[in-house]
Order: sequence, then C-alpha cells, then structure tokens
Amino acid sequence: MSAAAFAWLYAHVFAKLAHDWATDGNYSHGFLIAPLTAYFVWQRLPDLQRLPLRPSRLGALVVIASLMCLVAGTLGAELFLTRISIVGVLAGAVLFVGGWAHLRVLTFPLLFLVLMIPLPAIIFNQIVLPLQLIASQFGATVLYAAGIPVLREGNVIVLARTSLEVAEACSGIRSLVSLLTLGIVLGYFTDHRAWVRTSLSLATVPITILTNGLRVAGMGFVAHYYGTAAAEGFMHAFSGWLVFAVALAMLFGLQRALSAARPAFGAALARSVWS
Repeated sequence: MSAAAFAWLYAHVFAKLAHDWATDGNYSHGFLIAPLTAYFVWQRLPDLQRLPLRPSRLGALVVIASLMCLVAGTLGAELFLTRISIVGVLAGAVLFVGGWAHLRVLTFPLLFLVLMIPLPAIIFNQIVLPLQLIASQFGATVLYAAGIPVLREGNVIVLARTSLEVAEACSGIRSLVSLLTLGIVLGYFTDHRAWVRTSLSLATVPITILTNGLRVAGMGFVAHYYGTAAAEGFMHAFSGWLVFAVALAMLFGLQRALSAARPAFGAALARSVWS
C-alpha cells in the first residue's frame, strides 16, 4: 500500500526525470542508477534481515519534511526539491520502519540515488564556467608550447586564422558526471577498501580536466592546420568519444594500481558509507 502511494505521489516526478535523462546528455546515466541501487539493496538483504527492528519516530518527521519539499517544489516549479525529496522519503521510511541500524546499512544505496538527480541550474553553472576556463587555459597552454600563436580571451581561444569557443558542451561536465558515476561503481565492484573507492571517485575530477584539456588542444591543432570546419561536425563528436575512452582507460589503470597497493595504506579513511 505504501509503495503504491509512493509511486502515485511521485509519478510525475519520475516521468520528468526520465524525460531529462533521455534528452540531456549530461544525465543520460540516470537510467542506470535505479537498477544499480536495487542491486546494492539486494546485496544488503542478509544484513538487514539479521538486524532487529527498532523504529524511530524521527523517520516520520523526515518523511513529512520531504513531502513538504515535494509540495513546495511542485507549487514553485522547483524540480530539484521535488526530486531530492525522493531520497528523503525513502531514508525517512527506512528510519521509521527499521531504525538507525537499517539506515546505516542502506546509506550508500540511498546516497547513490542522488546521482540520478540533475543539479539546480545555479549550481550547475557554477561548475561549468570554471571547467570552461580551465579547459580553454589548458588547451591554449598546450598550443603555445607547440609553437602555435594563440591568445585566450576567457573561454575563447584565438588562433591566427580562426577562433574556438569552449562552450558548455565542451566544458567536460558531461564526462565528469558520467565518469564520477563509473568511478563509484568501479570502486564498489573491484575493491572493498574505502580509501581505494574514495580515491577512484575523487580521481575522476583531475582525469576529466586533463583529458578534456587535451581534447580542446587537439581541436586547436586541427583548426589551426585544417580550418574551423575540420574541427566541427564528425571530428568534434568523435573526439568527445575518444577522450572519454581515454579517461575511462586512465580510471581503470588507476584502479589496477590502487588494487595492488598495501591494504594498510589509507586505512584511516572511514568505511561506514561503503559498507
């Protein structure tokens, strides 16, 4: 009954989420989050079954507060509030029915659900703009080091015969979001040590910045020697896939290196979230 009520309350939220996953390349990985979360919960069922039920009334307050976010977000057309309330309702329900021990066991799956929720525009833009500037700076530095005359003006790289703009789509945000998700999943399935899993997740940021900067530099080389048209269309799209493949290979290489490290290294990092 409660599951049916939850599905009814959030039907319009899930419908809009699915539409965004299908149309926004930055969050196309969202379709994978729910099945993976279900698997993570299924893995923890034996642990949950061994725990005694110790319901907490605080869970009811969390559910009520989350439902208020749903109402406020719906009335105010604030999509992020309605979506994040999904996690709040689920966490509150677990706390109310099972207690704190159950919530601790399910902490990682519940937090993993956050990855399916697109960031608010105000936060998204605060991330994208620095990535654009870093990518343009990196690309201009590589081009200058290669002896190509270049001038950078914000996120625009000015060459001798043309100029390139590092737009939002070229900022690397799409690769960062997807690679972060893959980094978390890769760490979860390949190593039980929290410091290895945390390192893989954090490493996705510099890996994305490095590979995307190289992509911008590569487009600069093509535009300088072959013209702007050569750097657009197929070449632009292909370079995106190629760079992501390189980033993924670097992430797998890092995972192999960290897996070979001594188990004692980094043991001070907390394991509670990943257990």
